[in-house]
Amino acid sequence: MNRNGNTTQQLIEPSEGNRIETDSFGPIEVSEAHLWGAQTQRSLQHFAISTEQMPREFIRALALVKRACAGVNAELGKLDLRTAQAIIEAADEVIAERYPDEFPLAVWQTGSGTQTNMNMNEVLVNRASVLLGAGVGLARGVHPNDQVNMGQSSNDIFPTAMHVAAAAQTVQYLLPALIALRTTLQTKAESFADIVKIGRTHLQDATPLTLGQEFSGYVAQLDLARRAVDAALGPVYALAVGGTAVGTGLNTHASFGVRVATELARQTGLPFTSAENKFAALAGHEALVFLHGALKTLATALMKIANEGSSIMPGKVNPTQCEALTMVCAQVFGNDVAINIGGASGNFELNVFKPLIAHNVLQSLRLLADAMNSFDHHLARGIEADRARITELMQRSLMLVTALAPHIGYDQAAAIAKSAHHSGSTLREAALASGLVSAEDYDRWVRPQDMVRTS
Repeated sequence: MNRNGNTTQQLIEPSEGNRIETDSFGPIEVSEAHLWGAQTQRSLQHFAISTEQMPREFIRALALVKRACAGVNAELGKLDLRTAQAIIEAADEVIAERYPDEFPLAVWQTGSGTQTNMNMNEVLVNRASVLLGAGVGLARGVHPNDQVNMGQSSNDIFPTAMHVAAAAQTVQYLLPALIALRTTLQTKAESFADIVKIGRTHLQDATPLTLGQEFSGYVAQLDLARRAVDAALGPVYALAVGGTAVGTGLNTHASFGVRVATELARQTGLPFTSAENKFAALAGHEALVFLHGALKTLATALMKIANEGSSIMPGKVNPTQCEALTMVCAQVFGNDVAINIGGASGNFELNVFKPLIAHNVLQSLRLLADAMNSFDHHLARGIEADRARITELMQRSLMLVTALAPHIGYDQAAAIAKSAHHSGSTLREAALASGLVSAEDYDRWVRPQDMVRTS
């Protein structure tokens, strides 16, 4: 094999429209229409499993990591500046999604993500070669391992890209959607502060509260979920790069990991750092398990809020936004189970469920962000209180009898409520008929607006 990764053994003649690419297994045909190389082609042949491809967010993050690595290797004098600049330009094109069809590999591949790492290396090396005035395949002038993958291993670069993608999606998409929905609900809570309604527990009437108080509960649920997400982001900012194959940093510069993390922080505006313990960064993925646990907490709150749909919006208007959001939450719960299993799997120095974890974390982030935006824009912002209906339901509720209990006793109050239920009368009518309560006393004691004070 020569220095550019091309074998010196007898090559086959390519069929029309194809070229020959080689790796340690020998020559293989690749379509001239694509930039990928031999290892990507072999993965397509051997792992044609389902339709789930590596997420676009992950591909962009991996290109961003490769860009940072090329720049650092040039700074360290390991990579000539001209080649580094070509790799950086090629990476920028990938980040801009100029080549979406060049990353076709399935999520269901080697558990270390090596095939996707090599897919990126091959695309960048062929594109960089073209930018340098050379060809692709056997004619290229850049090596996918020695130059694009310099100082790296799939074992540390893939998890680094996992963290970069997850952090970026959380900060740039999930949190803005969460904050926007929270702001809408807070606005509704304030505007509904004076509307007294009957509370409900166990699908039955309970004591009164204001509609604003009910919405304030939703706001507080989202606030707690946001704090959980914020807390979980910290460990995600720690990157595995620099650990290479097993965490020791073999075959890389001692400062490589720190420099790449610093460069990624500069490029993204996110506080990435080099992980203190690279062995844990390769062998486990607790940071992403922790982050997804926070996403599950958020999904729990959202599902509870969305399940209120029919009571908030009386009348035959199907709560389609609520239904879509609750389905998203159910998917996030399922993803969490897969991530828990994936995070606990692997042997010794390497977790080998990395593509599955990346796929599910990024899917949950995307689903939750999109669903919250949809729920906010198409439902929450348009919620209005049907004041007349709320007042009618409250005045007819037998649970207002709770206000009589301190004055006539629990048993007598319960008897009045039971009488009203059986006779179909209002609570006021039953109370007056009992002879235990005068009209004046009833109107003085049963005041829903006085029953909503918080302690």
